[in-house]
Amino acid sequence: MADLNTVKIEEGKQYICVKLGDEQYGIDIQYVDNIVRMQKITRVPKAQSYFKGVINLRGEIVPVMSLRLKFDLEPDAYSNATRIIIIKLEQQASVGVIVDEVREVVTLEDSCIDKPTYDGADGKSMYISGVGKHGEELISLLNIADVIIEKDNI
Repeated sequence: MADLNTVKIEEGKQYICVKLGDEQYGIDIQYVDNIVRMQKITRVPKAQSYFKGVINLRGEIVPVMSLRLKFDLEPDAYSNATRIIIIKLEQQASVGVIVDEVREVVTLEDSCIDKPTYDGADGKSMYISGVGKHGEELISLLNIADVIIEKDNI
């Protein structure tokens, strides 16, 4: 019988699973401030193509971006399942990201996460911090800070 003091208990990280098209992505729950239904987005002139505009969320103006456009997927098709996830990074203002659907919250242990193999030709691979295995499904785990914060060298 194993001594209880020597048994290592793995603690997992929680991710919100979202869908973009046929693919599942995980966003670290510590950065998720809120999840809201799709609403009217006010366009902002001369913004990057993937920035859809801004919303007024309880008196706070929040910029909203399309993950589909950021990842060079087909443009967003809004449905009843479409949501805006409000992301709050340290030292940054809130940013909303549009997803096709919010699926569930999953807890993944480190042993269930593989580091990604990067394909330089695949634009979205640089935003993936790992691939999580949850049951029979694979979840691409987003490095949400890299997705949101624009790098000058990209």
